[in-house]
Amino acid sequence: MLFWFHRTEPIDRLIVGIGNPGPEYARTRHNVGFRVVNLLAKQLGVKREDARFKGIFAVAKLDGLTIGLLKPLTYVNLSGQSVREAVNRLSLSTEQILVVLDDAQLSLGKLRLRAKGSSGGHKGLQSIIDALQTESIPRLRIGIGSPPEGVDMATYVLSPFEPEEEKVIAEAVEMAAEAAKVWAKEGIEVAMQRFNR
Repeated sequence: MLFWFHRTEPIDRLIVGIGNPGPEYARTRHNVGFRVVNLLAKQLGVKREDARFKGIFAVAKLDGLTIGLLKPLTYVNLSGQSVREAVNRLSLSTEQILVVLDDAQLSLGKLRLRAKGSSGGHKGLQSIIDALQTESIPRLRIGIGSPPEGVDMATYVLSPFEPEEEKVIAEAVEMAAEAAKVWAKEGIEVAMQRFNR
């Protein structure tokens, strides 16, 4: 089903996937946030995406809620520019936003939802925190595993998953999409209880 975004249509929830634009980054560790948003768009029947808010923006319906899906095109480290513009233009509170991102401090495929907190060193999340001037931003972290000895973090997060890792991360992306839908419908506390294992 095709949903058109009208300026007057209120957005109930905004799900932001962090990642880098371009096919060369599509399957990298840093782009699991984009992968979750892409999967949600597919599951929710999105047919139209627009270039808005310095990103790719789409609108879908979920059990009567109007859900915005945003993939910033600013590159990871400047994600806050896109999110701030969307929040301001759509008149959203931070409680209405869920940021989906990779986490090299979590084991591969593990999910962790939090209602607020520091960036944990993730430059994309830090950019959003700085842009919105608050740490009270719900976030869903997806574990990508830690870099092997001798590999620096910047190189690691821009590398693709190994073939044996891809099956684990594909399942985690599916689980993260479910977690995002539970967050949208039932709130962060319920989502945390169900998916933080």
